[in-house]
Amino acid sequence: MDLDRFTRIDPVTWRIEPHGPMRVPGMIYADADLIRAMDDKVFEQTVNVASLPGIVGACHVMPDAHWGYGFPIGGVAAFDPEKGGVISAGGVGFDISCGVRTILTGLKTEEVLRLQAAIADSLYRQIPAGVGSKGAIALEPGEMDAMLRGGAAWAVAQGWGEPADLERIEEHGRMEGAAPDCVSDRAKERQREEMGTLGSGNHYLEVQAVAEILDRAAAEAFGLREDEVVVTIHCGSRGLGHQIAAEFSKEMVVAAESSSIQLPDRELACAPIESDLGRRYLGAMRAAVNCALANREILTHHARRVFRHFFPGATLPLLYDVSHNTCKVETHKVDGKRRRLFVHRKGATRAFGPGNESLPEAFRAVGQPVLIGGSMGTASYVLAGSGAEARAFSSACHGAGRALSRHAALRQWGGRQVVDELAAQGIVVRSPSSRGVAEEAPGAYKDVTAVVLAAERAGLARRVARLRPLICIKG
Repeated sequence: MDLDRFTRIDPVTWRIEPHGPMRVPGMIYADADLIRAMDDKVFEQTVNVASLPGIVGACHVMPDAHWGYGFPIGGVAAFDPEKGGVISAGGVGFDISCGVRTILTGLKTEEVLRLQAAIADSLYRQIPAGVGSKGAIALEPGEMDAMLRGGAAWAVAQGWGEPADLERIEEHGRMEGAAPDCVSDRAKERQREEMGTLGSGNHYLEVQAVAEILDRAAAEAFGLREDEVVVTIHCGSRGLGHQIAAEFSKEMVVAAESSSIQLPDRELACAPIESDLGRRYLGAMRAAVNCALANREILTHHARRVFRHFFPGATLPLLYDVSHNTCKVETHKVDGKRRRLFVHRKGATRAFGPGNESLPEAFRAVGQPVLIGGSMGTASYVLAGSGAEARAFSSACHGAGRALSRHAALRQWGGRQVVDELAAQGIVVRSPSSRGVAEEAPGAYKDVTAVVLAAERAGLARRVARLRPLICIKG
């Protein structure tokens, strides 16, 4: 993007001045190089989001931003229902509650490396991955609705998880207000055999070594120690979330016209928060959030079982689970007043700072863990929320962000080539899809270190630890 299109506030804060139908400014947090590398569509979509009814403060864009459906991926926007605020299925995304969780192992890197190939093979056998992957769990209608209401808490009650996990998950593992009756039979059928599966695209399970500690106090609170191994899982609500997004997006296009909402882009189809459609979408979206939380909890159960086979007695506590692609009701200070807002985060993560009462007591002094996945074969990071409420409604980036489309990646890399190159670096990859590996080649993504440095300099979150991959199970 052309830097001249922005007002530069500081080295990592850029403002799009309100113009045309914009109701608020756009704010992008990135250094000059990251801004230049973003496609022009990010600018256009930021302007479009800033034009929606009831938006508050600004449309905020994270340093990992790239073009998305309606909203830019990495977009954050809050809407006030008392000011005609809307909710947008495109503003949440198709993979509702796609998110990341990290599990501590307490194991030394050398212990895991001695069994690296065997662990990789076992994880690959135990954790279904890839397009259309199905698990061993098949839910009947009553069980499906119970899962959609109960989330990770439901999974724990079924024996696929541990009660202590729930304290370390947003919403304590269960989002209130889920309405399974607002989820179509088609969406439920798509999910019936997909519980406990990774899916495809950028989803993964990685075994990682803590390579560097950057904030000792926060690392101690999080249980992170240099040269110890963690397991990180990245996945979402699978077919159910995608179906919900597709169905409600179509319905919202029609509703926007009947509500006299002028859409700058049909992909920003939305409905008033207080409308029947808005309430139904919220109920279905919250059910999809619970689906994703349950799915990651089951995957954690599978991963623990594999590690305990090789390392009997390993405790494997959960560090934290954070969701991307959500809309949450939160209270934020705007113009000196506390307001109840509906915060859309698409490809962005909540990043509450120190002292926030909703955080587990163990984290309250240092802030919320923010889990940033890199691309396959590159570093990932654990950050801590800085509490920059005024900057982006206490939000931060969620990953490296794509630099090339999947089609462009396929033109440059082959799956076998990527696997061999990573093997030469000591990283073992297991995947059912050579094409999927090529699409997710490390070079198809931005430099994750540059992204997290920009987030830190912008005051969104601060770096706690750098992780390096040892094993990657890829969808």
